[in-house]
Amino acid sequence: MKRFENRFALAAALAALSLAFAPSPARAQSIGIAQPIIVKQSPPKGVWLKAEVIHADSTSIMVREQESERKIYTFNYSEKIQGHMDKIMAKGGYQSGDKVKIRYVPGYALALDIKGKPSKPI
Repeated sequence: MKRFENRFALAAALAALSLAFAPSPARAQSIGIAQPIIVKQSPPKGVWLKAEVIHADSTSIMVREQESERKIYTFNYSEKIQGHMDKIMAKGGYQSGDKVKIRYVPGYALALDIKGKPSKPI
């Protein structure tokens, strides 16, 4: 019977020893309520397009790129330049063949700025 008790004691000691050195499960880190990450986005700068006017009216302008005459763009006016374009249209507006530079964001059909002198109306 002593032999059985010794084996039992030895087995219990080994079990306790193995539990002592066993790795504990990883616990999740708790930092409380997570705050949203706020990322500031800068407004798109836009690129300049040198173009020749095909048609212009009070709501949009259609132009042909100077470097590649096959590329034709139609732009609506942004709120920033709508008042300026209304004044130009009141004086006769852009005529076909006028040279202009248009600042726009690629992928969007919105003219952010237009530079160029309109010719005298016909």
